[in-house]
Amino acid sequence: MKFRYWTMPLLMAACLLSQTGQKEDTEKLAPYYPTPELIVEKMLRLGELKAGEKMFDLGSGDGRIVIMAAQKFHADATGVEFEKDLWKRSTDRIRALNLQKTARIIHGDIMKQDYGSADLITVYLLPSSNDKVRPLLETQLKKGTRLVAHDFQFSNWTPEKVEQIDDDGEGRSHTLFLYRR
Repeated sequence: MKFRYWTMPLLMAACLLSQTGQKEDTEKLAPYYPTPELIVEKMLRLGELKAGEKMFDLGSGDGRIVIMAAQKFHADATGVEFEKDLWKRSTDRIRALNLQKTARIIHGDIMKQDYGSADLITVYLLPSSNDKVRPLLETQLKKGTRLVAHDFQFSNWTPEKVEQIDDDGEGRSHTLFLYRR
């Protein structure tokens, strides 16, 4: 079989793409930094989460927000986590607590999910990441959906309420922002 001079670079690029997967368009939007349990509860209370409501935690880390939402608030809770080890850890914990009917973690990219059914969204993302996810949420969220952001605001959105927590029990202060679409 004869190859033209331009064929080899194309084959090499195709091989490289197949070896690296399709992760070029997937970006990690925040480092893992666990939210203290006190703040998790305050986020869910500020978001007025009720039993049976559907909530999503974007970048769910070890699953603590999803687990508390399902366990304490009796919500239908879904997390989205990109990091495989965190996804596995949180999924294993949900299974150990027997919460599979009301809690789950999607191993995937938060930018490739459908949040149209959400009553509440929680996020602890960097400001630049909030800016990246904002257009997706603006197109998907139904009227009345609440969103609670931890420490970092969404630009061009006006919070309905801001809650300052001076000490989380670990000596750190936090700010929570409640938005309503």
